[in-house]
Amino acid sequence: MDRITDAFSWPTRDRQWIGKVALMGLVLLVPIAGLITAIGWMLATLDRLRAGDQTLAPAGFQHLRRGARLFVVDVGYAIGMALVSLAVYVPAVTVMSQEGRGPVNGGLIALGVGLSFLSFGILTLCSLVFTFATPAIVLATDRRGIGAGLNVGGVLRMARASITNTLFAGLMLIAASFVGMLGAIVCGIGVLFTAAYSLAMQAWIVRSYEIGSAEDSPSPVST
Repeated sequence: MDRITDAFSWPTRDRQWIGKVALMGLVLLVPIAGLITAIGWMLATLDRLRAGDQTLAPAGFQHLRRGARLFVVDVGYAIGMALVSLAVYVPAVTVMSQEGRGPVNGGLIALGVGLSFLSFGILTLCSLVFTFATPAIVLATDRRGIGAGLNVGGVLRMARASITNTLFAGLMLIAASFVGMLGAIVCGIGVLFTAAYSLAMQAWIVRSYEIGSAEDSPSPVST
Protein backbone atom coordinates (compact mmCIF):
# COMPACT_ATOMS: atom_id res chain seq x y z
CA MET A 1 0.00 0.00 0.00
CA ASP A 2 3.03 2.28 0.22
CA ARG A 3 2.77 2.76 -3.55
CA ILE A 4 -0.51 4.65 -3.11
CA THR A 5 1.26 7.51 -1.31
CA ASP A 6 3.23 8.16 -4.53
CA ALA A 7 0.03 8.84 -6.47
CA PHE A 8 0.36 12.62 -6.10
CA SER A 9 3.84 12.91 -7.59
CA TRP A 10 4.35 9.95 -9.90
CA PRO A 11 3.17 11.67 -13.15
CA THR A 12 6.07 14.12 -12.84
CA ARG A 13 8.54 11.25 -13.34
CA ASP A 14 7.70 11.47 -17.02
CA ARG A 15 9.85 14.24 -18.56
CA GLN A 16 7.02 15.06 -20.95
CA TRP A 17 4.30 15.03 -18.30
CA ILE A 18 3.36 18.71 -18.64
CA GLY A 19 2.74 18.45 -22.37
CA LYS A 20 0.82 15.18 -22.09
CA VAL A 21 -1.38 16.39 -19.25
CA ALA A 22 -1.99 19.75 -20.97
CA LEU A 23 -2.98 18.05 -24.22
CA MET A 24 -5.34 15.68 -22.42
CA GLY A 25 -6.83 18.71 -20.71
CA LEU A 26 -7.59 20.17 -24.14
CA VAL A 27 -9.05 16.83 -25.24
CA LEU A 28 -11.47 17.08 -22.31
CA LEU A 29 -12.94 20.19 -23.93
CA VAL A 30 -14.58 17.96 -26.55
CA PRO A 31 -18.05 16.94 -25.28
CA ILE A 32 -18.44 13.24 -24.42
CA ALA A 33 -15.74 12.02 -26.83
CA GLY A 34 -13.14 13.95 -24.85
CA LEU A 35 -14.18 12.31 -21.59
CA ILE A 36 -14.23 8.84 -23.17
CA THR A 37 -10.76 9.47 -24.60
CA ALA A 38 -9.46 10.66 -21.22
CA ILE A 39 -10.76 7.49 -19.59
CA GLY A 40 -9.02 5.45 -22.28
CA TRP A 41 -5.81 7.42 -21.66
CA MET A 42 -6.03 6.54 -17.98
CA LEU A 43 -6.39 2.85 -18.88
CA ALA A 44 -3.50 3.04 -21.34
CA THR A 45 -1.38 4.58 -18.59
CA LEU A 46 -2.48 1.74 -16.30
CA ASP A 47 -1.19 -0.71 -18.93
CA ARG A 48 2.18 1.03 -18.87
CA LEU A 49 2.36 0.79 -15.11
CA ARG A 50 1.60 -2.93 -15.34
CA ALA A 51 4.52 -3.28 -17.73
CA GLY A 52 6.84 -1.46 -15.32
CA ASP A 53 6.94 1.73 -17.41
CA GLN A 54 6.40 4.72 -15.14
CA THR A 55 5.56 7.18 -17.89
CA LEU A 56 2.20 8.52 -19.01
CA ALA A 57 0.63 7.16 -22.16
CA PRO A 58 0.88 9.45 -25.21
CA ALA A 59 -1.90 12.01 -25.26
CA GLY A 60 -4.45 12.08 -28.06
CA PHE A 61 -7.70 10.67 -29.39
CA GLN A 62 -6.19 7.25 -30.10
CA HIS A 63 -7.54 6.14 -26.71
CA LEU A 64 -11.19 6.77 -27.60
CA ARG A 65 -12.11 3.13 -28.23
CA ARG A 66 -10.23 1.94 -25.14
CA GLY A 67 -12.27 4.17 -22.87
CA ALA A 68 -15.69 3.33 -24.32
CA ARG A 69 -16.48 0.27 -22.17
CA LEU A 70 -15.60 1.92 -18.87
CA PHE A 71 -17.51 5.04 -19.89
CA VAL A 72 -20.64 2.93 -20.52
CA VAL A 73 -20.22 1.28 -17.12
CA ASP A 74 -19.77 4.64 -15.36
CA VAL A 75 -22.89 6.01 -17.07
CA GLY A 76 -24.80 2.88 -16.04
CA TYR A 77 -23.91 3.41 -12.40
CA ALA A 78 -24.72 7.13 -12.62
CA ILE A 79 -28.17 6.34 -14.02
CA GLY A 80 -28.74 3.71 -11.36
CA MET A 81 -27.79 6.07 -8.53
CA ALA A 82 -29.99 8.80 -9.98
CA LEU A 83 -32.98 6.46 -10.24
CA VAL A 84 -32.59 5.31 -6.64
CA SER A 85 -32.46 8.91 -5.46
CA LEU A 86 -35.38 9.95 -7.67
CA ALA A 87 -37.51 7.12 -6.27
CA VAL A 88 -37.50 9.06 -3.00
CA TYR A 89 -37.27 12.62 -4.37
CA VAL A 90 -40.26 12.43 -6.75
CA PRO A 91 -42.72 11.56 -3.95
CA ALA A 92 -41.26 14.45 -1.93
CA VAL A 93 -41.92 16.90 -4.76
CA THR A 94 -45.38 15.45 -5.32
CA VAL A 95 -46.35 15.85 -1.67
CA MET A 96 -45.11 19.44 -1.44
CA SER A 97 -46.66 20.49 -4.76
CA GLN A 98 -50.02 19.10 -3.67
CA GLU A 99 -49.79 21.02 -0.40
CA GLY A 100 -49.16 24.22 -2.33
CA ARG A 101 -52.59 23.96 -3.95
CA GLY A 102 -54.73 23.80 -0.82
CA PRO A 103 -54.75 24.18 2.95
CA VAL A 104 -51.29 23.64 4.37
CA ASN A 105 -50.78 20.40 6.27
CA GLY A 106 -47.70 20.76 8.45
CA GLY A 107 -47.22 17.01 8.73
CA LEU A 108 -47.20 16.47 4.98
CA ILE A 109 -44.86 19.43 4.46
CA ALA A 110 -42.49 17.93 7.02
CA LEU A 111 -42.76 14.58 5.23
CA GLY A 112 -41.90 16.18 1.90
CA VAL A 113 -38.90 18.00 3.33
CA GLY A 114 -37.72 14.85 5.08
CA LEU A 115 -37.98 12.82 1.89
CA SER A 116 -36.04 15.51 0.02
CA PHE A 117 -33.16 15.34 2.51
CA LEU A 118 -33.35 11.55 2.43
CA SER A 119 -33.04 11.49 -1.36
CA PHE A 120 -29.92 13.67 -1.28
CA GLY A 121 -28.51 11.54 1.53
CA ILE A 122 -29.08 8.39 -0.52
CA LEU A 123 -27.39 9.96 -3.55
CA THR A 124 -24.41 11.03 -1.41
CA LEU A 125 -24.08 7.56 0.10
CA CYS A 126 -24.33 5.88 -3.31
CA SER A 127 -21.66 8.23 -4.68
CA LEU A 128 -19.37 7.41 -1.77
CA VAL A 129 -19.84 3.67 -2.24
CA PHE A 130 -19.19 4.10 -5.97
CA THR A 131 -15.93 5.94 -5.25
CA PHE A 132 -14.63 3.19 -2.98
CA ALA A 133 -15.74 0.53 -5.48
CA THR A 134 -14.18 2.34 -8.45
CA PRO A 135 -10.90 0.35 -8.54
CA ALA A 136 -12.84 -2.91 -8.54
CA ILE A 137 -15.18 -1.57 -11.24
CA VAL A 138 -12.25 -0.47 -13.41
CA LEU A 139 -10.47 -3.82 -13.08
CA ALA A 140 -13.63 -5.89 -13.64
CA THR A 141 -14.50 -3.90 -16.77
CA ASP A 142 -10.93 -3.93 -18.07
CA ARG A 143 -10.58 -7.69 -17.61
CA ARG A 144 -14.03 -9.03 -18.52
CA GLY A 145 -16.05 -6.28 -20.17
CA ILE A 146 -19.14 -4.18 -19.53
CA GLY A 147 -21.20 -6.99 -18.02
CA ALA A 148 -18.58 -7.68 -15.36
CA GLY A 149 -18.26 -3.98 -14.59
CA LEU A 150 -22.01 -3.66 -14.07
CA ASN A 151 -22.20 -6.85 -12.00
CA VAL A 152 -22.75 -5.14 -8.65
CA GLY A 153 -22.45 -8.37 -6.69
CA GLY A 154 -19.17 -9.33 -8.33
CA VAL A 155 -17.72 -5.85 -7.89
CA LEU A 156 -18.67 -5.76 -4.21
CA ARG A 157 -17.15 -9.21 -3.65
CA MET A 158 -13.90 -7.99 -5.17
CA ALA A 159 -13.98 -4.85 -3.03
CA ARG A 160 -14.74 -6.80 0.17
CA ALA A 161 -11.97 -9.32 -0.50
CA SER A 162 -9.47 -6.75 0.76
CA ILE A 163 -11.26 -4.12 2.84
CA THR A 164 -8.08 -2.29 3.88
CA ASN A 165 -6.91 -2.11 0.27
CA THR A 166 -10.32 -0.84 -0.82
CA LEU A 167 -10.43 1.82 1.90
CA PHE A 168 -6.94 3.12 1.09
CA ALA A 169 -7.67 3.25 -2.62
CA GLY A 170 -11.03 4.97 -2.06
CA LEU A 171 -9.50 7.63 0.17
CA MET A 172 -6.79 8.28 -2.40
CA LEU A 173 -9.42 8.61 -5.14
CA ILE A 174 -11.22 11.20 -3.02
CA ALA A 175 -7.90 13.06 -2.69
CA ALA A 176 -7.40 12.77 -6.46
CA SER A 177 -10.85 14.29 -7.03
CA PHE A 178 -9.84 17.29 -4.92
CA VAL A 179 -6.72 17.65 -7.06
CA GLY A 180 -8.97 17.56 -10.11
CA MET A 181 -11.03 20.47 -8.74
CA LEU A 182 -8.03 22.63 -7.82
CA GLY A 183 -7.87 24.17 -11.27
CA ALA A 184 -11.39 25.53 -10.91
CA ILE A 185 -10.49 27.08 -7.57
CA VAL A 186 -7.22 28.61 -8.77
CA CYS A 187 -8.00 29.79 -12.28
CA GLY A 188 -11.18 28.30 -13.74
CA ILE A 189 -9.95 26.82 -17.03
CA GLY A 190 -7.06 25.25 -15.12
CA VAL A 191 -9.52 22.56 -14.06
CA LEU A 192 -8.87 20.87 -17.42
CA PHE A 193 -5.20 20.45 -16.54
CA THR A 194 -5.84 19.25 -13.00
CA ALA A 195 -8.63 16.91 -14.17
CA ALA A 196 -6.21 15.21 -16.55
CA TYR A 197 -3.60 15.05 -13.79
CA SER A 198 -6.12 13.43 -11.45
CA LEU A 199 -6.78 10.74 -14.09
CA ALA A 200 -3.06 9.98 -14.13
CA MET A 201 -3.25 9.67 -10.36
CA GLN A 202 -6.22 7.33 -10.75
CA ALA A 203 -4.19 5.01 -12.97
CA TRP A 204 -1.57 4.74 -10.22
CA ILE A 205 -4.19 4.17 -7.53
CA VAL A 206 -5.92 1.42 -9.51
CA ARG A 207 -2.58 -0.27 -10.19
CA SER A 208 -1.71 -0.06 -6.48
CA TYR A 209 -5.10 -1.56 -5.66
CA GLU A 210 -4.50 -4.32 -8.18
CA ILE A 211 -1.12 -5.16 -6.63
CA GLY A 212 -2.57 -5.03 -3.12
CA SER A 213 -5.46 -7.30 -4.05
CA ALA A 214 -3.06 -9.84 -5.54
CA GLU A 215 -0.94 -9.76 -2.39
CA ASP A 216 -4.02 -10.24 -0.19
CA SER A 217 -5.31 -13.18 -2.23
CA PRO A 218 -4.77 -16.55 -0.53
CA SER A 219 -1.87 -18.51 -1.95
CA PRO A 220 -2.68 -21.86 -3.55
CA VAL A 221 -2.23 -24.77 -1.14
CA SER A 222 0.52 -27.03 -2.37
CA THR A 223 -0.15 -30.75 -2.28
